[in-house]
Amino acid sequence: MNLKKKLSIYTAIAVFQAFAIGSVNAQSVSQSNTASVNTAKVETVEVLKEEQPLAEREVKTGNASINAPSAEAKKTENSTGTEATPTADVKKPAIDGGETTTDEASTKPAIQAGTTEDVETQVTPAQVEQPSIGGDSTAGSGGNLTLFMNSNKMEQDGKTYLAGQPMTVKNGVSYVAIRALVDRVGYGVKYDNQTKETVIISGDHELRFKTNSKVYTVNGESRTMKGPAYQQKSTFMVPLTSITQALNITYKVNQSAKTVVLNLNTKPVASFTISQKEIFAGDLVDYMTSYSSPNGLKIVDERWTGRQESFDQAGTYTISYQVQDSNGQWSDPYSITLEVLEPNLPPVAMFTTDKEQYKMGEKITYIDKSTDDENNIVKVVWENDSLAFFEPGPKTVTLTVTDNHGAANTYSKVITITNETLYAFSDFNVLFTPVGQKFVFNGGEVTSMEKVPYTYTDEPSLLIRSNSPETVNTEGIVYKESSLGQTRFMIHHVNNTGKRVKMYVIATNNNPYAAVFEQQNMGFAGPTPFATVAGKLSIDKWFKSIQTGADIKKEYFQPGESKLILTELSALPMKEGQVISLYSDAFTDYRLDYNVILVEENKDPMAVWSTLPVLDRDGVHNRGTYPNATRIITYDQEIGSKPARLPLGDNTSDPNLVGTDPMAFTEASNAGNFGVLYKITLKNVAPRTLISFNPRGGKYSGVALVNGQVVQISTGKSVTAPNEQSVMYRTGSTGESVTILFSAAPGSNLPVNLLFTPLPAEK
Repeated sequence: MNLKKKLSIYTAIAVFQAFAIGSVNAQSVSQSNTASVNTAKVETVEVLKEEQPLAEREVKTGNASINAPSAEAKKTENSTGTEATPTADVKKPAIDGGETTTDEASTKPAIQAGTTEDVETQVTPAQVEQPSIGGDSTAGSGGNLTLFMNSNKMEQDGKTYLAGQPMTVKNGVSYVAIRALVDRVGYGVKYDNQTKETVIISGDHELRFKTNSKVYTVNGESRTMKGPAYQQKSTFMVPLTSITQALNITYKVNQSAKTVVLNLNTKPVASFTISQKEIFAGDLVDYMTSYSSPNGLKIVDERWTGRQESFDQAGTYTISYQVQDSNGQWSDPYSITLEVLEPNLPPVAMFTTDKEQYKMGEKITYIDKSTDDENNIVKVVWENDSLAFFEPGPKTVTLTVTDNHGAANTYSKVITITNETLYAFSDFNVLFTPVGQKFVFNGGEVTSMEKVPYTYTDEPSLLIRSNSPETVNTEGIVYKESSLGQTRFMIHHVNNTGKRVKMYVIATNNNPYAAVFEQQNMGFAGPTPFATVAGKLSIDKWFKSIQTGADIKKEYFQPGESKLILTELSALPMKEGQVISLYSDAFTDYRLDYNVILVEENKDPMAVWSTLPVLDRDGVHNRGTYPNATRIITYDQEIGSKPARLPLGDNTSDPNLVGTDPMAFTEASNAGNFGVLYKITLKNVAPRTLISFNPRGGKYSGVALVNGQVVQISTGKSVTAPNEQSVMYRTGSTGESVTILFSAAPGSNLPVNLLFTPLPAEK
């Protein structure tokens, strides 16, 4: 035999050994040949073996590698048998590391397989797994891979393949033929002759296994398997979970079907969004892409179909996006159908006035005539649109309108103010400032006004005011109390714990009888960083709830039972610095015990409340339980024919409620009478009387019910003491009876005055 031919045979034998993945028992290769291969220094052989269709296998069982075998090697392959025969013996199901068991209904799924000793399969080193049906096979084609227990059968994408050896249980550990698995998953595999390791490559991940060793490495990090890798008739076998865990492959066991289904999902996933809610022809389109690989592979390429930076014409467009990973796999296309609209036409700002020139102090009427092609103007901003001017000369008034697409338009008009005077500044404000808006005046005049000599009676209603510590620094019980009958809750607190927290009210029935808690109305606001906003909104919602009765609900308590009530309070967590504010009236037929608590948002309030500390007062704000929290003020005498005021919350004309702090065991005084509901009936308000609201203790922002209508104090802005007043009501040409419901808004300042001012004659 000549040297060239001899070297060709040695090369073929080396390739055959690589196909067998380093088998030490390869029957077709002698020890002398192995030595020759080592002498030739074939250190590493890349194996790219893929399964071939059954029809092709009947003619040719060999397959190409990077280092193609010689003609003699191919001939040797074709002469070798290929069928692997599963054993008839069956072991009990097991998963790697699991115990073999005879309990078919075990809650831990198991894989059933044949023994390793009884498999009679003649396999040459070069003969590796092959498919059992026709058609080309593409390794790593994605989808699920189904392995059959006690069988070398595998199914993927509707095709059946045969592994070199059946899935096998050995010492309670489930083994699979490594070559068959990685070919179907789509990973690279090679044998390192220097380290005697079988190497699996998936993108940046590298797994290395050694025969008869429980230790394998993942990217150089050693890990321990439940059982050692081994050779089974020229096929390298490893514990199934060593592969699935290292490469994050999930699987499900179906005991009835005796299968293990691996969820490969090797394809990358691509998606994108378009930031604009609406796209108009000619607009630049903002594409925001997102992609990932189930195997953690790098995304190396992308491609679009139908993408345009802008679309010149209105219509429907389909845009698709795909990405490619470092293994060469493309994601499925992700598509969005985009409706491109006709270009948006901006609105047209326009207004008129009832006249072109006015006297000083003469009321100006502005008539907004702005238009939009979609009739969807969402923002209107006026500049210099005073109800009257008190200096002569030209005045420019501007109107800007914005549509729902953000397009805006501005219009300005010049009006002329003459040198003549119709109304003085003070008279004009009293006559024409709209209800719910404020105006400036000389607040020093208020103290000289005559006080309305009213008296009051009380309605039985127990006020539970939880407002100290207003700023809560730690978890705990901020209030404890019990009540029977009519009860009002006022809860107002700020989170200063540095954590996200929730507040709860827990009610407990310690009676031997079943009890009913009836929530009659509810006003809750927050969380918000602004105390005045929370206070105003809670009062606003409370009055509207009184009007509609929409928040009535009942809770039934068995003896000894505890439940959460007033659950609006705990609907959302409070961030650091945020405020909540609650007003609610309720009625109980038996005495219930209440705990108002603050805990971290993820804690179960029912589990922890009994262990919480009782928090101290902050020494500034008020807490307490106060009886008779509804005051009835009825005044029969004429009011409004001369300037007068009705003070509230001043602790003189309107004394503070006196009660107790049940947690500190002390008497308490309700400074400002927050939580008190005033029902004021003025039976004889003079014709042409302005009723307005003037704070005396600082800024105030709230609402009132006037003759059944919610009136803002004031719209959009606080009213500032002492030189501002907010309009609440004006009587007409005849006397009227006026009813006002008022309660001080948390976050605002007391005392306040209701002012009654005669209106000047109109000109």
